[in-house]
Amino acid sequence: MKSTLPGKKKRKPGVRRSLADEAYHAIEERIVTLQLTPGALLSEQQLAKELSVGRSPVREAIQRLAHEKLVLVLPRRGILVSDNNLSTHRRLLEARREFERLLVRLACRSATDAQIADFIRMAAEFRRQAGDNDVRGFLRTDFEFNEMLSASADNEFAVKAIQLTRGLSRRFWYKYYKNADLGKCAQLHANLAHAIGQRQSAAAEQALDLLIDYMEEFTKAVFDAN
Repeated sequence: MKSTLPGKKKRKPGVRRSLADEAYHAIEERIVTLQLTPGALLSEQQLAKELSVGRSPVREAIQRLAHEKLVLVLPRRGILVSDNNLSTHRRLLEARREFERLLVRLACRSATDAQIADFIRMAAEFRRQAGDNDVRGFLRTDFEFNEMLSASADNEFAVKAIQLTRGLSRRFWYKYYKNADLGKCAQLHANLAHAIGQRQSAAAEQALDLLIDYMEEFTKAVFDAN
């Protein structure tokens, strides 16, 4: 089914994404929400047609997704959506805690006033999604939160490190979310966004630790069930 790039009508004045960024966002969301399933074989031509863009933006998006280990580029064969792996996810969380703790500290120190306002807005959105059990809305706000955290931290080396964990983590959560407490998960995200929005570094790090603790408990429960 053909679909154009998402999110254009929600874009804020003065905030512009490149076509490659739009393509990345669209493909990443499809992979994370399992519309593109692990093991699926894709092509640049197919994706460009479905997203109504040229192949160059799709190629750039695929390179980024390959770096994040969401896809594997197979020469002369196509683009393979990577598999979900439980043991990989546990190691991912160990790294994510440390990388994201650094980003949180940097964001509390370096975020602009406009970015601070966005963190406060996202905290409210997470709270609403917790009450409404809005899975898709939560995933979209989570994606926006991750992008804003990276931008406000203003450290390209830390950002490159954390990017390896995000898409895989989001897809794992979506695959097994029926075993999770969405309300609790969204509220923990809200607490983190709110603390950053108040520039309270210690409170933000504590909120992050509670969030990662919950994700580790959730991962263990998935392991035990599988």
